[in-house]
Amino acid sequence: MDAPAVIGELRDIHEKAEDPDVGAMPADDEVYRALLYTETHAAALKITSDDVRRSAAIKRVMLWEYLREQAEIHQVKAIEAARGANAEWTQLAPALAVSGKSGAYQKAKRLKAVTLTDESLNGRTLRRTPEAVLAAESRIAARDAEQQRAQKTAQRRHDALMPVAHHLIEHRAGLPDSGNVTYWLDEVAAVLPHCETPTQIVSLRTYVAAVVRELRKVELQEPRPIATTDSARLAYAAAAELFPS
Repeated sequence: MDAPAVIGELRDIHEKAEDPDVGAMPADDEVYRALLYTETHAAALKITSDDVRRSAAIKRVMLWEYLREQAEIHQVKAIEAARGANAEWTQLAPALAVSGKSGAYQKAKRLKAVTLTDESLNGRTLRRTPEAVLAAESRIAARDAEQQRAQKTAQRRHDALMPVAHHLIEHRAGLPDSGNVTYWLDEVAAVLPHCETPTQIVSLRTYVAAVVRELRKVELQEPRPIATTDSARLAYAAAAELFPS
């Protein structure tokens, strides 16, 4: 939600209603103070139509809801900071206006629902119960762990791919100088010196796989080994191991 923009819309409404005090209305980015102004000066809109007053009131409702959600997000951060400083739930209970550690824990979990993004809900709001929050946290943790495993696997593949690609280019003179082989080796050579971004890494993997594919085609047509040097043979063998047929 663009809260300052909505404040700007309320300002326009008050200006058109010729609110005599609108010049004192706080700036658009001072959402809380500006919203208080529109509340205390709502009577300035009495000369407008029901539609205008209704629109202004609904905008105020939207903004208070926005501020409430923002307050809860910041309260969650404060709770996490307190817990990080070894605060007990019993110590947090008075601050959360509840009795006992169980009440503090459950309220903290309910507040946490505002900050969680659970893709499995498909845009639906997470229920504000400790059980729903715990289940969502478990799903999110599992998803994050899977992403980390995938990233580590991709990094291992990249780490294995780089030396193989370097050896192919270093010893390409000992490999067949045929059209497709040469083309894909040139592609490898072009991306290899600055292979850092995910797109470049994917491209390098695609190009090395294409080199292996074309070399295998040449092998099927040649009665003799296609690599003319031991270094080229080893470079090809290492690449072929990365991309088994």
